[in-house]
Amino acid sequence: MIAIKSSKEIVKMQRAGAITAEAILAAGEAIKPGMTTYEIDKVVHRYITSHGAKPSFLGYGGFPGSACVSVNDVVIHGIPGPLKVHEGDIVSVDVGAYIDGYHGDSCKTFAVGEISDAAKALMKSTEESLYLAIEMAKPGVRLGDLGAAIQKYNEDNGYSVVRDFVGHGVGKNLHEDPEVPNFGKAGHGIRLAAGMVIAIEPMINEGTMGVKILPDGWTVKTKDGKLSAHFEHTIAITNDGAMILTKPS
Repeated sequence: MIAIKSSKEIVKMQRAGAITAEAILAAGEAIKPGMTTYEIDKVVHRYITSHGAKPSFLGYGGFPGSACVSVNDVVIHGIPGPLKVHEGDIVSVDVGAYIDGYHGDSCKTFAVGEISDAAKALMKSTEESLYLAIEMAKPGVRLGDLGAAIQKYNEDNGYSVVRDFVGHGVGKNLHEDPEVPNFGKAGHGIRLAAGMVIAIEPMINEGTMGVKILPDGWTVKTKDGKLSAHFEHTIAITNDGAMILTKPS
């Protein structure tokens, strides 16, 4: 069942979203060659807890980190650890913060130093497709319209859209109905309504759409070993369109 949030609930979610966004920015400012993904995770953990919130991901389903830190061909759910990032890498930092009964959820892919033109182009296409979908999101628009737009934009740029994982509703629970695919057919799917809160999160691969889950049960990599980028915002649907909740206060 899809929960419709009141204006008071959305205000609370703005607070959770702001802490989420600011934790990601703190991580992005800290990332440098030679830093471990564990150290990146600690930046996120310190920021969230120092602002009175709890990391949504820590312990969720047994996940051991406060952030998913995914490097290069890791699509999502990278477990923080001893892996060092290097000049030329791209790093996706996916974060959730929980405060006053509500979650925020967002992700951004960062460059480590100077990266290749190919990596820059992949990140650009992924992020632009997210904002394209956000711009479209308003009451009456179908989820298939958003997914189709994200899919077309990235496929026109020569990339593929991950099918095995999708966006989702957000609220009192980190993952709620509805599922929000980054692919689909325009004119299909449920209609958006004012008060719905969803996370739109394109996961876009440089090569094929195929992914594999590693034996740790979390880490998802591209099957062909090529790069993947991931951008995400939690948005509220209002009568005037989409309100991005995961932005700095």
